[in-house]
Amino acid sequence: MSHRRISVFLTVTFTAVALFASSSMAQRSCESLASLKLTDTTIVSAASVPAGPFSVPGGGPFRPESLTLPAFCRVVGVIKPTADSDIKFEVWMPSQGWNGKFEGVGNGGFAGSINYRHLAAALGAKFAAASTDTGHEAPGIETNWALGHPEKIVDFGYRAIHLTSVIGKTIVHDFYGSVPRYSYFSSSSNGGRQALMEAQRFPSDYDGIIAGAPANFWTHLMVDAIWVAQALYAKPGSYISSSKLPAIHDAVLSACDAADGVKDGIINDPTRCHFHPETLLCRGPETPACLTAPEVAALKKLYAGPVDSKGHQLFPGTVPGGELGPSSWRVWITGHPPSNKGVGFRFGTQFFSNMIFNDPTWDFRTFNFDADVQLTDKKMARILNATDPNLTAFKARGGKLILYQGWADPAVSPLNTVNYYEGIVSAMGHMQTESFVRLYMVPGMTHGPGGPGPDSFGALPEPNAHSSHSMFRALEQWVERGVAPHAIIATKYARASGPARAIEMTRPLCPYPEVAQYKGAGDIHDAANFVCELEK
Repeated sequence: MSHRRISVFLTVTFTAVALFASSSMAQRSCESLASLKLTDTTIVSAASVPAGPFSVPGGGPFRPESLTLPAFCRVVGVIKPTADSDIKFEVWMPSQGWNGKFEGVGNGGFAGSINYRHLAAALGAKFAAASTDTGHEAPGIETNWALGHPEKIVDFGYRAIHLTSVIGKTIVHDFYGSVPRYSYFSSSSNGGRQALMEAQRFPSDYDGIIAGAPANFWTHLMVDAIWVAQALYAKPGSYISSSKLPAIHDAVLSACDAADGVKDGIINDPTRCHFHPETLLCRGPETPACLTAPEVAALKKLYAGPVDSKGHQLFPGTVPGGELGPSSWRVWITGHPPSNKGVGFRFGTQFFSNMIFNDPTWDFRTFNFDADVQLTDKKMARILNATDPNLTAFKARGGKLILYQGWADPAVSPLNTVNYYEGIVSAMGHMQTESFVRLYMVPGMTHGPGGPGPDSFGALPEPNAHSSHSMFRALEQWVERGVAPHAIIATKYARASGPARAIEMTRPLCPYPEVAQYKGAGDIHDAANFVCELEK
């Protein structure tokens, strides 16, 4: 669908919505929604779902952690803006007690499925919500669907998430008889890219947006994946075994942990960590506690990040501090036996094989960081990247944006998110940016929950959450009441599951560039003993 056609579609759709909203329509039956006639859209089914467990298509009960599904109306449909499009979506709406709000649900990886867990979270907080597979069905790490299907790549890039928002809110209106009072979007990784794509391309879709660990510089993130692959696998002996990650992590902490005045196993700001991989060079026989010369060279490349032949930085490097724990280097970078390939390797090779070079046999060792980067940007930057720092249109309609990123993230360099935020400041000015954007850097958090730092701070809607501990609730307060957020308390829970998990620590997340500074007395695991201030 062209931009002009989308514009016409939006105008017609929302004009119709406005006309209907002026009447006092009562909530209609869920099943009657099956007869809706919507542009380029087929409603496959509309059915009332009773409270209780929900069975995910494909088998198996769906029991979200600490969340019981209330009764809801489930609408399943397909959008076909082009002949090669097949955008599946679902809209879930509480049968009773709707809070009058809508939430768009994002996807991780290369998408490929409905995000049922996040739909359920929204439903449990009384939101109406919509999710899409972005136009294809596949595991989120595969791209076979893209080979020879340019329109499906556009659907994945931005079209599906936008049209699902438009259609979703239209269905919500038809069910309840009124348009949502406020609309929100919260997601991370590729979902963070989707979030920023919405703010940049379709600023009228959402009033409030949370973009976590955004993979918004998608083409160069994939370039970085190939840089890492070449560093680890292109030369004999350069691969760093996952068995050596504890030694690297210990050396990083030894060099940098206490730099913030608190020795707690967390690096507060990796940009101030000056760790030199040469300190791990084996002085005798190789052991898991040291690195060979080729391994030291590879590690330095990981921290440096990709550059072209003239030394220009193409994407920020991996930061120290995320070597161990859930969603750490073992998952994203080094992998583990028997494949010894990280998830990042799969992402990069899948992307270039099926989206850039159209050759499933493509060899990552042949990648050229000059010509091939230019080719990649020419083919895909406009479709996949969400890097425009000029958010004037989003701000003008009252939109609010919260960015967050783990400082120990090995999947998407946290410096990429810092760079994007600083790009907004440069484009729009500090005062303008502060009026509608916040960035929260999360010390010790890897890609999503995981790592030594506190990683629970309410990025998704939760019933009865307080804005001091919930990023989503803080966003609602900002959008609906004009109360700008400041510190948000993050919590680290014990890994045991259940509704009564023990709290290991709390720590304030501070709006960038402020950081949490220890007051000098009291329990270092208690947020009350920290204050947000500019780093000295």
